[in-house]
Amino acid sequence: MAANTILLDRMLARYGPETGLLRGIFKSAVARTINMIWPKNGKEGGLSSSQTGGEVIFEKIQELTPRSDAQRTIQSQAESMAINLAQTRWLLFEQRGSSISTPFLVVVVFWLSMLFVSFGLFAPPNATAIVTLLVAALSVAGALYLILELDHPFSGLIQISSDPLRNALSALGK
Repeated sequence: MAANTILLDRMLARYGPETGLLRGIFKSAVARTINMIWPKNGKEGGLSSSQTGGEVIFEKIQELTPRSDAQRTIQSQAESMAINLAQTRWLLFEQRGSSISTPFLVVVVFWLSMLFVSFGLFAPPNATAIVTLLVAALSVAGALYLILELDHPFSGLIQISSDPLRNALSALGK
């Protein structure tokens, strides 16, 4: 997304000076998108097309009046790139929610608990069995933690970084 953001800005710059306002709108839209996907205060906010400016950018690109074949080509490619960026933006935002259902998680945890209880009942009471059950329980708990952590790709300890898009934002308009 960061590379396509920079590429769209460069296309608009090549189109001509009449895209200056559009490039400014695009830069502020990218900044709003970053703040909505990776909020600094940790609160998840809603996303609407009016807040991100994605539709406005597409409309402004369509309103351009090309004076040459090169500008017509750039306009066409910029429209396509704006659509792709909007799709990616919506996909990123929609992936913020959880895809793991709570009843499923409860059933899995209950099932694993019953497995470890039954192993504990039938295992001989010695240090090897206790350590083995403890290590197995810790590894299963770690696996469940990783699954839940990876279910929220934009928050937590393991997350998709916003740095590439923030770096792209700083390169826009130059």
